Amino acid sequence: MPTFNFDLCELPSEAQSLRAEVREFLREALGGASSSKRALSWGGFDREFSRRLGARGWIGMMWPKKYGGHERTALERYVVLEECLAAGAPVSAHWVADRQSGPLLLRFGTEEQRQRFLPRIAKGELAFAIGMSEPDSGSDLASIRTRAEHVEGGYRVNGTKIWTSNAHISDYAISLFRTKVVPDKKHEGLSQFLVDLKSPGIRIRPIIDLAGGHHFNEVHFENAFVPDDMLVGKEGEGWRQVSTELAFERSGPERYLSSIRLIMELIREAGREPGERAAVVIGRLTAHLITLRQMSLSVAGMLQAGQNPNLEAAVVKDVGTGFEQEIPETVHALLGVEPRLGSGSQFERTLGYLVQHAPSFSLRGGTREVLRGIIARGLGLR
Repeated sequence: MPTFNFDLCELPSEAQSLRAEVREFLREALGGASSSKRALSWGGFDREFSRRLGARGWIGMMWPKKYGGHERTALERYVVLEECLAAGAPVSAHWVADRQSGPLLLRFGTEEQRQRFLPRIAKGELAFAIGMSEPDSGSDLASIRTRAEHVEGGYRVNGTKIWTSNAHISDYAISLFRTKVVPDKKHEGLSQFLVDLKSPGIRIRPIIDLAGGHHFNEVHFENAFVPDDMLVGKEGEGWRQVSTELAFERSGPERYLSSIRLIMELIREAGREPGERAAVVIGRLTAHLITLRQMSLSVAGMLQAGQNPNLEAAVVKDVGTGFEQEIPETVHALLGVEPRLGSGSQFERTLGYLVQHAPSFSLRGGTREVLRGIIARGLGLR
């Protein structure tokens, strides 16, 4: 029977040296940013910060140099991500492109697409969104209905994407459209496209979340034209490509560090001599954090070795997001501090932000139900 494979992985000396360099950069770049601002974690969007990170060679780190990359290792990239997230750096402007869109183009894109897009992504100049989910399709991507019909010189697109994070402030989206209807075979006939979000026929409407923030969007396509040379990979191969793309986003430190600022604030609030209950809670959270980090590092090691860690990546995301979500309630139950927004101490405001946003942590990058389906298949249980 298949089982999980989480071999211990230690960071090489070059990765440890890089850590000190990244910390020094972040200390200067973030200055005196408040804890509540840093709690935004990978939701913070700042193009200037992304350009500065790109100038240091810390975007597209593993890509070939001929495409603007730096040919460094998966473990060195892991260190940069870990430090940025632990510090609460605003990485959202380059996050999707660095983690998913760039690797997808590297694997399936044409040479022209690689030459055109990858160097600018590596410089932190381009922001990408992900156009997958649709109304009524939920997490079942194979049921999407947005059509791309081939016409002279390209495709005419009609339909709607939903929950498209940062579409209103991004340059491009890699979107999944149906190019052919194959009866009883909904996974077939899907294709991926590079979509210029400023193209005629594309209308972006905000979805305001429960916290009052504008992060999600509806993207409407009304006879929008996408040129032939923006097709990614082969027409009809979209499902296989999307499955590969999603595997890029399920095991990194972003899957257990979203609430790290609150743990830091809790430690500061508890002081050097915490009471027994506080010491137990901090110890338990720290033990979980260290365990998840080791699991995540193990997946990074498998990626570095060229292995396929889809099963282990799904476990890291499922367990990691559960951990992130429990932290605000655990802290509230321990100290009885009320969450606040816009006023109060940094502790109260950090708690307030995470109380509002933690429920969404298990939705992004595949819901818990999707992940457990992947795990069950990986273990041969379905």
